[in-house]
Amino acid sequence: MQDHAVDFSRVVEIGSTLVGCCGWSQSKAKYVADFPVIELQSTFYEPPSVALAHKWRSLAPSSFEFSLKAWQLITHSSASPTYRKLKSKLSISERDLVGSFQPTEQVWLAWERTAEVARALQAVLVLFQCPASFTPESANLNNLKTFFSDINRHGLKFAWEPRGAWPSDLVAGLCQELQLLRCVDPFQAPDDAANAPYWRLHGKTGYSYRYSDDDLAELFSRLGMSRGNADEPRYVFFNNIWMKDDALRFQRLLHSQRSAAMGSARAARLAGK
Repeated sequence: MQDHAVDFSRVVEIGSTLVGCCGWSQSKAKYVADFPVIELQSTFYEPPSVALAHKWRSLAPSSFEFSLKAWQLITHSSASPTYRKLKSKLSISERDLVGSFQPTEQVWLAWERTAEVARALQAVLVLFQCPASFTPESANLNNLKTFFSDINRHGLKFAWEPRGAWPSDLVAGLCQELQLLRCVDPFQAPDDAANAPYWRLHGKTGYSYRYSDDDLAELFSRLGMSRGNADEPRYVFFNNIWMKDDALRFQRLLHSQRSAAMGSARAARLAGK
């Protein structure tokens, strides 16, 4: 294994990192026992009923956190192949009125339904993932700013994952202006990872990728270099075929390194007496 230096003075902050998967990677009862957080993916295709959201909440301990992906009607145009999974089909007249954060009734209602499910889950976060076709042109920028300035946030935190050719400085400025948590894959955007409190790992070469021990050690070292708010948790979600195993391995690495660092700190205090 390669040597990845870590600043152990920041291990307390690293200890507030929450690791999970993008979706139920095993039975729900087993998942909530193994992980402290989940990012729900099914809400992107079509939000579940409020009753089902309440049921999921009841299965988890009170400390368990839910994040959910915003409904695709907010972020993606109806031309996206993901609409094949939409149960409530759009009328012909509605197809041009969804996606890209447009200031339309359809988008506002999609947000309110997403928010309703988030409240039932007692969720902490909502992720807005944009397709690569959502580029930083003026119309899209105006829609983005209007949407996040005008909607009722219902006390939720928002994370934003733009894809495609978005300049890093522009994304950073928009996140600050619109009070959004920046979301990146730390292996795909290493220069931006230090300032992004929400990480989604999509596989270094794609969805079928399995992270090696060296990869996870490097990921841990990147946490040590992060410059986020120490009072806020950092989220690390795995989104690959091996997500359950990789997330469990990384979670064990976090726990072992933190325990070792705390032991070293205790020994140092005792030696100084």
